[in-house]
Amino acid sequence: MSVTVVAFFNNKGGVGKTSLVYHLAWMFADRGKRVLAVDLDPQANLSAFFIDEDKLALLWPEEDSLDNTIFTAIRPLLRGVGDVAKPHLEFIQEKLALIPGDMQLSNFENDLSGMWSDCLDRSERAFRVMSAFWRVIQEGARDHRADVVFVDLGPNLGAINRAALISADYIVIPLGPDLFSLKGLCNLGPTLRLWRDEWNERFNRNPDRSLILPAGTMQPIGYVMLQHSVRLDRPAVAYEKWMARIPAYYRKYVLDTPYNTLPKVENDEHCFAMLKHYRSLMPMAQEARKPMFFLKPSDGAIGAHANAVPEVYADFQLLARKIGARSGITLG
Repeated sequence: MSVTVVAFFNNKGGVGKTSLVYHLAWMFADRGKRVLAVDLDPQANLSAFFIDEDKLALLWPEEDSLDNTIFTAIRPLLRGVGDVAKPHLEFIQEKLALIPGDMQLSNFENDLSGMWSDCLDRSERAFRVMSAFWRVIQEGARDHRADVVFVDLGPNLGAINRAALISADYIVIPLGPDLFSLKGLCNLGPTLRLWRDEWNERFNRNPDRSLILPAGTMQPIGYVMLQHSVRLDRPAVAYEKWMARIPAYYRKYVLDTPYNTLPKVENDEHCFAMLKHYRSLMPMAQEARKPMFFLKPSDGAIGAHANAVPEVYADFQLLARKIGARSGITLG
């Protein structure tokens, strides 16, 4: 039985997606779940959140045969000398592990692009390549005895993300209150439906029935509004007009469902949360190499910062429970 995979994805960058994955992974672990985080963004930003540069240098040595990343696990298949290898898990704490990312992952783009078409010709290697991410993720999840997998992806609609997203059971869409996020939804929703339909067409052409494939469900379960400016506990006026359109865009382009009346974002059943911009807490957390809600006075969280820490914990705890409920993961 496979472990639930939740991908966090938006083809518009700069919305705080990686920070969201990082904090939710910590929160799920803090609430008793065993979490595997997987960095499938060739920029490897999630890995940089979890691991300091000195440790990353050890994971990314000049001799590429010695690295310990997601690329290491898929490299034998890419070179045509075998199948996927056992992934290296970087243990962050007892319940939280990471499959580190790698900038070399971009070298996989061309293979994934060609293999998508070759699946229609019943090529066994094509199916092994297209399912490589999912099979590595599931092996890592079994080794960690994970309850859930969180996957961070780059902001594009390329072949790497297509292969990553067919590995996902559920998708959470981080959004910013701006025109670019709205336009991103216009592209994202139809593309997800196309990829889902195309994978379903390919799925039954697999010539090796012993090769277990991902179902390619990639069901959108909601969105998170991130990094809006706040005055008097309300978003700045400049952003309100864009936020007001999000419920309609999400229903039309992502869910492809009809609608009559629309709620405001804060009352939208598809909106998991409207997270504040936590200002100087974020750089403080990155310096301390821990989530914002675990900051202590010794990390510099004093005065107003110290007062904000429990508020951040409450925000992410509520968000985690909502995402858990939609993805079948009950938090303590």
